Amino acid sequence: MLMKKIITEGWCVSNNNMPVGTEETERYVSVLPSQRQLEFMELEYYNFIHFGVNTMNNREWGDGNEDISHFNPEKLDTDQWCRVLKSTGSKGIIITAKHHDGFCLFDTKYTDHNVMNTPFGKDIVKMLSESCRRHGLKLGIYLSPWDRHEKTYGTEEYNNFFVNQLTELCLNYGDIFCFWFDGACGEGKNGKKQVYDWDRYYSVIRKHHPDAVISVCGPDVRWIGNEGGKVRKSEWSVIPDEKNSNDAVAESSQTDEAQTKQMAEKLTDTSEDLGSRDVLKNYGKLIFKPAEADVSINLGWFWHNNLYYLFKKQRTAEDLAKIYFDSVGGNASMLLNVPPDKDGLINKREIKTLEKFTELITKPFEKEITDAAFSAYSPSGTDRDLTRDDITLGKGETGVRLRFKGKRSISLLSLREELSYSQRIEEFKIFAKDASGEYSNIYTGTVVGSKKIVRLKKSVNTDEILIIITQARANPVIKDIRIYG
Repeated sequence: MLMKKIITEGWCVSNNNMPVGTEETERYVSVLPSQRQLEFMELEYYNFIHFGVNTMNNREWGDGNEDISHFNPEKLDTDQWCRVLKSTGSKGIIITAKHHDGFCLFDTKYTDHNVMNTPFGKDIVKMLSESCRRHGLKLGIYLSPWDRHEKTYGTEEYNNFFVNQLTELCLNYGDIFCFWFDGACGEGKNGKKQVYDWDRYYSVIRKHHPDAVISVCGPDVRWIGNEGGKVRKSEWSVIPDEKNSNDAVAESSQTDEAQTKQMAEKLTDTSEDLGSRDVLKNYGKLIFKPAEADVSINLGWFWHNNLYYLFKKQRTAEDLAKIYFDSVGGNASMLLNVPPDKDGLINKREIKTLEKFTELITKPFEKEITDAAFSAYSPSGTDRDLTRDDITLGKGETGVRLRFKGKRSISLLSLREELSYSQRIEEFKIFAKDASGEYSNIYTGTVVGSKKIVRLKKSVNTDEILIIITQARANPVIKDIRIYG
């Protein structure tokens, strides 16, 4: 979007009596995303694949002493993974190249504890990278910093070990869109914890994959703070730097297998409010760091077939659809884990859930209303015509008017900010014109950001919608508005 021309002309609105255009508000909107972050936020929804020796042992966490001779998923089919997940609207797959147990799904020369030394004997990361290319999906890598098998863990030599494996993954598997590091940091075999050389890890990635985002324990994408896909009412992307340090992530991360249920249910990341004016004013350095909501289709991250997981802890398609609308529709992305079973396939029970989930998240967008005429709304009555490619409010303009060619039944709206100008909108209201010509408030929201999906509790019949920005940090710059019946 290069057509935003009037962002400095003095947008005018009461702004809930909050200051605008001050040195402090300019400080907030001067915090901008990188190009890699902008491209990442366009993905919206993608998948995790947790797979490994834990799958065979019906465990969430291994201790590094597993007998890998039992690892032989004879039906493993990474093309099947890609077919199933792409059909849900997924844009990419992040695979657990190595989990905490240290077992590697790739051909590495730095440890024998890898898939090439099992009866299966094939590089699964390589297989998936080729499948992703065939099916038009992006490939991401999860490489656990904690390694419960490697004897050098807890020493400086381990940083060399980790960088060597990270370099193998950078060089041997084509384009990678994301490197995903969690905050787990437990003891090694020597009883010591590791001091991770994060800056060194990042430099390897930036050298070989400069367009890849580094997530969670990384500078580009932040963990939303729980493993249940729960999002905040107002999910800010401009936040204080110290609110999302690697140490803070580590403190909120799991420390043992028994915490899986707890992490899936509570919001652990610092606070409900990470980026309002009341928070930002108290901090010096601010960063742009979009949120990612990670959640598994089941309670566990690896596949299980015992009664506890099978009957009590399966997420329903309705659960997942709510998470989708709350996260993708609430200025965050959704990372949905779908673990393959012991045969190396996405199981029928997960496929059934995914099929229903896909129906629930696509059906509301089937009937787009495309005949709206856009104009910049001004209380003075002097509306100015807009195009879909240039929805920017100028002096004296407080919102956007959408007029339809006749009455339309409206049930859902989607709004997106042009985030290359930072996150600006703090509150908005939507009004619908009724048969008598009066306007009624049908929705009030806070942040917009990468996307705000507004699902109305009841459809409204109208020939005109007003979207009024009631509070912002600077001139609102809107990337897109779409209406659905």
